[in-house]
Amino acid sequence: MKNYVILSDSACDIPADLLEKWNVRVCTLSHRYDDGVEEKGVASSAAFYRRMREGCVVKTSAVNAEDFRALFEEELKKGNDILYLGFSSGLSATYASACVAADILRPQYPDAKILTVDTLCASGGFGLLLYLTVQKRDAGASLEEAAQYAEDTKLHLCHWFTVDDLVYLKRGGRVSAAAAFVGGVLGIKPVLHVDNEGHLINMAKVRGRRAALKALADKYGELASEPGKGPLFISHGDCMDDVKILSDMIKEQYGMDVDLVMDISPVIGAHSGPGTMAFFFLGRER
Repeated sequence: MKNYVILSDSACDIPADLLEKWNVRVCTLSHRYDDGVEEKGVASSAAFYRRMREGCVVKTSAVNAEDFRALFEEELKKGNDILYLGFSSGLSATYASACVAADILRPQYPDAKILTVDTLCASGGFGLLLYLTVQKRDAGASLEEAAQYAEDTKLHLCHWFTVDDLVYLKRGGRVSAAAAFVGGVLGIKPVLHVDNEGHLINMAKVRGRRAALKALADKYGELASEPGKGPLFISHGDCMDDVKILSDMIKEQYGMDVDLVMDISPVIGAHSGPGTMAFFFLGRER
Protein backbone atom coordinates (compact mmCIF):
# COMPACT_ATOMS: atom_id res chain seq x y z
CA MET A 1 0.00 0.00 0.00
CA LYS A 2 1.36 3.40 -1.01
CA ASN A 3 2.27 5.75 1.82
CA TYR A 4 0.06 8.75 2.50
CA VAL A 5 0.31 11.81 4.71
CA ILE A 6 -2.36 13.72 6.58
CA LEU A 7 -2.19 17.48 6.07
CA SER A 8 -4.31 20.18 7.65
CA ASP A 9 -4.37 23.88 8.57
CA SER A 10 -3.81 25.92 11.69
CA ALA A 11 -7.52 26.43 12.47
CA CYS A 12 -7.39 22.98 14.13
CA ASP A 13 -5.71 24.76 17.08
CA ILE A 14 -3.55 21.72 17.86
CA PRO A 15 -0.20 22.79 19.40
CA ALA A 16 2.84 22.50 17.13
CA ASP A 17 4.55 19.86 19.27
CA LEU A 18 1.54 17.57 19.03
CA LEU A 19 1.22 18.08 15.28
CA GLU A 20 4.86 17.07 14.96
CA LYS A 21 4.25 14.01 17.13
CA TRP A 22 1.24 13.07 15.00
CA ASN A 23 3.27 13.64 11.81
CA VAL A 24 0.77 16.20 10.50
CA ARG A 25 1.89 19.28 8.59
CA VAL A 26 -0.30 22.38 8.30
CA CYS A 27 -0.69 25.59 6.36
CA THR A 28 -1.17 28.60 8.60
CA LEU A 29 -3.97 31.15 8.41
CA SER A 30 -2.94 34.75 9.04
CA HIS A 31 -4.30 37.63 11.08
CA ARG A 32 -3.77 41.38 10.83
CA TYR A 33 -3.93 43.99 13.59
CA ASP A 34 -5.49 47.39 13.08
CA ASP A 35 -1.98 48.93 13.05
CA GLY A 36 -1.32 47.01 9.84
CA VAL A 37 0.97 44.35 11.31
CA GLU A 38 0.24 40.91 9.86
CA GLU A 39 1.24 37.63 11.53
CA LYS A 40 0.92 33.91 10.99
CA GLY A 41 0.53 32.70 14.55
CA VAL A 42 1.96 34.41 17.62
CA ALA A 43 4.59 33.39 20.15
CA SER A 44 2.23 34.00 23.06
CA SER A 45 -1.52 33.49 23.07
CA ALA A 46 -1.70 35.64 26.21
CA ALA A 47 -0.05 38.53 24.36
CA PHE A 48 -2.56 38.24 21.52
CA TYR A 49 -5.56 38.33 23.84
CA ARG A 50 -4.04 41.15 25.86
CA ARG A 51 -3.97 43.26 22.70
CA MET A 52 -7.61 42.42 22.08
CA ARG A 53 -8.55 43.39 25.63
CA GLU A 54 -6.77 46.71 25.06
CA GLY A 55 -9.11 47.38 22.14
CA CYS A 56 -7.12 46.15 19.16
CA VAL A 57 -9.29 45.00 16.24
CA VAL A 58 -8.02 41.91 14.41
CA LYS A 59 -8.88 40.79 10.88
CA THR A 60 -8.15 37.30 9.57
CA SER A 61 -7.23 35.80 6.21
CA ALA A 62 -7.66 32.32 4.75
CA VAL A 63 -4.74 30.30 3.46
CA ASN A 64 -4.25 30.98 -0.24
CA ALA A 65 -4.13 28.29 -2.90
CA GLU A 66 -0.43 28.85 -3.63
CA ASP A 67 0.53 28.01 -0.05
CA PHE A 68 -1.42 24.77 -0.29
CA ARG A 69 0.05 23.99 -3.70
CA ALA A 70 3.58 24.33 -2.31
CA LEU A 71 2.86 22.09 0.69
CA PHE A 72 1.00 19.48 -1.34
CA GLU A 73 3.64 19.34 -4.06
CA GLU A 74 6.41 18.89 -1.53
CA GLU A 75 4.72 15.69 -0.35
CA LEU A 76 3.83 14.53 -3.85
CA LYS A 77 7.48 14.83 -4.89
CA LYS A 78 8.34 12.45 -2.04
CA GLY A 79 5.95 9.93 -3.57
CA ASN A 80 3.26 10.35 -0.91
CA ASP A 81 -0.48 10.42 -1.43
CA ILE A 82 -2.35 13.13 0.50
CA LEU A 83 -5.35 13.33 2.80
CA TYR A 84 -6.17 16.93 3.65
CA LEU A 85 -8.58 17.76 6.49
CA GLY A 86 -9.68 21.39 6.31
CA PHE A 87 -11.26 24.17 8.34
CA SER A 88 -15.03 24.43 7.92
CA SER A 89 -16.11 25.87 4.57
CA GLY A 90 -18.93 27.51 6.52
CA LEU A 91 -16.43 29.76 8.30
CA SER A 92 -13.52 30.27 5.90
CA ALA A 93 -12.39 30.09 2.28
CA THR A 94 -9.40 27.99 3.38
CA TYR A 95 -10.91 24.66 2.33
CA ALA A 96 -11.80 26.08 -1.10
CA SER A 97 -8.17 27.18 -1.53
CA ALA A 98 -6.97 23.66 -0.76
CA CYS A 99 -9.36 22.25 -3.36
CA VAL A 100 -8.03 24.69 -5.97
CA ALA A 101 -4.47 23.56 -5.21
CA ALA A 102 -5.47 19.90 -5.43
CA ASP A 103 -7.17 20.45 -8.79
CA ILE A 104 -4.03 22.14 -10.14
CA LEU A 105 -1.76 19.30 -9.02
CA ARG A 106 -3.79 16.23 -9.95
CA PRO A 107 -3.04 16.44 -13.72
CA GLN A 108 0.66 16.98 -12.94
CA TYR A 109 0.79 13.89 -10.68
CA PRO A 110 -1.68 11.46 -12.32
CA ASP A 111 -0.44 8.49 -10.32
CA ALA A 112 -0.97 10.22 -6.98
CA LYS A 113 -4.12 10.55 -4.90
CA ILE A 114 -5.15 13.80 -3.24
CA LEU A 115 -8.27 13.46 -1.09
CA THR A 116 -9.80 16.43 0.72
CA VAL A 117 -12.33 16.50 3.57
CA ASP A 118 -14.29 19.59 4.55
CA THR A 119 -14.48 18.88 8.27
CA LEU A 120 -17.24 21.45 8.88
CA CYS A 121 -15.38 21.87 12.18
CA ALA A 122 -13.34 24.55 13.92
CA SER A 123 -10.83 24.89 16.73
CA GLY A 124 -10.83 21.94 19.14
CA GLY A 125 -13.64 20.17 17.26
CA PHE A 126 -11.50 20.25 14.14
CA GLY A 127 -8.50 19.20 16.22
CA LEU A 128 -10.43 16.30 17.73
CA LEU A 129 -11.46 15.00 14.30
CA LEU A 130 -7.85 15.33 13.16
CA TYR A 131 -6.67 13.38 16.21
CA LEU A 132 -9.19 10.59 15.62
CA THR A 133 -8.24 10.33 11.95
CA VAL A 134 -4.56 10.15 12.86
CA GLN A 135 -5.43 7.29 15.22
CA LYS A 136 -7.08 5.48 12.31
CA ARG A 137 -4.02 6.05 10.10
CA ASP A 138 -1.71 4.74 12.80
CA ALA A 139 -3.92 1.67 13.24
CA GLY A 140 -3.34 0.79 9.58
CA ALA A 141 -6.28 2.41 7.77
CA SER A 142 -5.74 3.06 4.08
CA LEU A 143 -5.99 6.54 2.58
CA GLU A 144 -9.55 5.89 1.46
CA GLU A 145 -10.53 4.32 4.79
CA ALA A 146 -9.14 7.25 6.78
CA ALA A 147 -10.91 9.76 4.51
CA GLN A 148 -14.20 7.89 4.81
CA TYR A 149 -13.82 7.71 8.58
CA ALA A 150 -13.37 11.48 8.74
CA GLU A 151 -16.44 11.99 6.54
CA ASP A 152 -18.53 9.59 8.61
CA THR A 153 -17.42 11.10 11.93
CA LYS A 154 -17.43 14.84 11.30
CA LEU A 155 -21.15 15.38 11.95
CA HIS A 156 -20.75 13.69 15.32
CA LEU A 157 -18.20 16.27 16.51
CA CYS A 158 -20.04 18.35 19.10
CA HIS A 159 -18.81 21.96 19.40
CA TRP A 160 -20.29 23.86 22.35
CA PHE A 161 -18.93 27.20 23.47
CA THR A 162 -19.61 30.46 25.22
CA VAL A 163 -18.01 33.90 25.04
CA ASP A 164 -17.26 36.39 27.77
CA ASP A 165 -17.99 39.56 25.80
CA LEU A 166 -20.60 39.81 23.04
CA VAL A 167 -18.82 42.71 21.32
CA TYR A 168 -16.68 40.33 19.26
CA LEU A 169 -19.67 38.36 17.99
CA LYS A 170 -21.34 41.69 17.23
CA ARG A 171 -18.41 42.71 15.02
CA GLY A 172 -18.80 39.47 13.09
CA GLY A 173 -22.54 39.92 12.70
CA ARG A 174 -23.41 36.99 15.00
CA VAL A 175 -25.44 39.16 17.37
CA SER A 176 -27.02 42.60 16.97
CA ALA A 177 -25.59 45.74 18.55
CA ALA A 178 -28.66 45.95 20.78
CA ALA A 179 -28.29 42.35 21.96
CA ALA A 180 -24.60 42.91 22.70
CA PHE A 181 -25.38 46.03 24.73
CA VAL A 182 -28.20 44.42 26.71
CA GLY A 183 -26.19 41.25 27.24
CA GLY A 184 -23.30 43.27 28.61
CA VAL A 185 -25.50 45.16 31.03
CA LEU A 186 -27.42 42.10 32.26
CA GLY A 187 -24.54 39.63 32.22
CA ILE A 188 -26.19 37.49 29.55
CA LYS A 189 -23.89 34.83 28.09
CA PRO A 190 -24.74 33.02 24.85
CA VAL A 191 -24.30 29.28 24.44
CA LEU A 192 -23.44 28.47 20.84
CA HIS A 193 -22.48 25.51 18.70
CA VAL A 194 -21.26 24.70 15.18
CA ASP A 195 -24.05 23.19 13.10
CA ASN A 196 -24.06 20.58 10.34
CA GLU A 197 -23.20 23.22 7.74
CA GLY A 198 -20.20 24.36 9.77
CA HIS A 199 -21.74 27.67 10.86
CA LEU A 200 -21.80 29.24 14.33
CA ILE A 201 -25.33 29.12 15.75
CA ASN A 202 -26.61 30.80 18.92
CA MET A 203 -28.54 28.11 20.81
CA ALA A 204 -29.34 29.60 24.23
CA LYS A 205 -28.78 32.52 26.58
CA VAL A 206 -28.01 32.18 30.27
CA ARG A 207 -27.25 34.71 32.97
CA GLY A 208 -23.73 34.60 34.34
CA ARG A 209 -20.46 32.96 33.41
CA ARG A 210 -20.75 29.94 35.69
CA ALA A 211 -24.18 29.10 34.31
CA ALA A 212 -22.74 29.24 30.80
CA LEU A 213 -19.94 26.85 31.76
CA LYS A 214 -22.46 24.52 33.38
CA ALA A 215 -24.48 24.56 30.15
CA LEU A 216 -21.39 23.36 28.25
CA ALA A 217 -20.82 20.51 30.70
CA ASP A 218 -24.49 19.51 30.54
CA LYS A 219 -24.31 19.06 26.77
CA TYR A 220 -22.11 16.01 27.19
CA GLY A 221 -24.83 14.27 29.20
CA GLU A 222 -27.43 15.23 26.60
CA LEU A 223 -25.55 14.33 23.43
CA ALA A 224 -22.60 11.99 24.06
CA SER A 225 -22.63 8.99 21.73
CA GLU A 226 -21.04 6.79 24.40
CA PRO A 227 -21.52 8.41 27.84
CA GLY A 228 -18.51 7.89 30.05
CA LYS A 229 -16.09 7.75 27.14
CA GLY A 230 -13.81 10.36 25.61
CA PRO A 231 -11.83 11.88 24.21
CA LEU A 232 -12.80 15.32 25.55
CA PHE A 233 -11.09 18.52 24.39
CA ILE A 234 -11.34 22.09 25.74
CA SER A 235 -10.22 25.23 23.91
CA HIS A 236 -9.96 28.61 25.61
CA GLY A 237 -9.17 32.24 24.90
CA ASP A 238 -6.70 33.01 27.71
CA CYS A 239 -8.96 32.01 30.64
CA MET A 240 -7.33 29.10 32.44
CA ASP A 241 -9.31 29.70 35.63
CA ASP A 242 -12.50 28.92 33.71
CA VAL A 243 -10.85 25.86 32.17
CA LYS A 244 -10.41 24.50 35.70
CA ILE A 245 -14.03 25.27 36.59
CA LEU A 246 -15.35 23.48 33.50
CA SER A 247 -12.94 20.56 33.93
CA ASP A 248 -14.05 20.16 37.54
CA MET A 249 -17.71 20.21 36.47
CA ILE A 250 -17.05 17.48 33.91
CA LYS A 251 -15.19 15.40 36.49
CA GLU A 252 -17.95 15.84 39.07
CA GLN A 253 -20.84 15.15 36.70
CA TYR A 254 -19.35 12.32 34.64
CA GLY A 255 -16.23 11.10 36.44
CA MET A 256 -14.14 11.98 33.40
CA ASP A 257 -10.93 13.90 32.82
CA VAL A 258 -10.40 16.27 29.91
CA ASP A 259 -7.86 14.78 27.49
CA LEU A 260 -6.49 17.96 25.94
CA VAL A 261 -6.66 21.67 26.74
CA MET A 262 -5.50 24.06 24.01
CA ASP A 263 -5.39 27.76 23.24
CA ILE A 264 -7.87 29.16 20.76
CA SER A 265 -5.71 30.43 17.92
CA PRO A 266 -5.77 34.06 16.74
CA VAL A 267 -7.77 33.27 13.59
CA ILE A 268 -10.58 31.85 15.72
CA GLY A 269 -10.11 34.11 18.72
CA ALA A 270 -10.27 37.25 16.60
CA HIS A 271 -13.98 36.51 16.08
CA SER A 272 -14.88 35.10 19.52
CA GLY A 273 -12.66 37.22 21.75
CA PRO A 274 -10.74 36.69 24.98
CA GLY A 275 -12.56 34.60 27.54
CA THR A 276 -14.06 32.20 25.01
CA MET A 277 -14.58 28.71 26.39
CA ALA A 278 -15.31 25.71 24.16
CA PHE A 279 -15.96 22.02 24.85
CA PHE A 280 -15.70 19.24 22.24
CA PHE A 281 -16.71 15.58 22.23
CA LEU A 282 -18.26 12.87 20.08
CA GLY A 283 -22.05 12.83 20.11
CA ARG A 284 -24.99 11.08 18.55
CA GLU A 285 -25.42 14.29 16.58
CA ARG A 286 -24.00 17.77 16.77
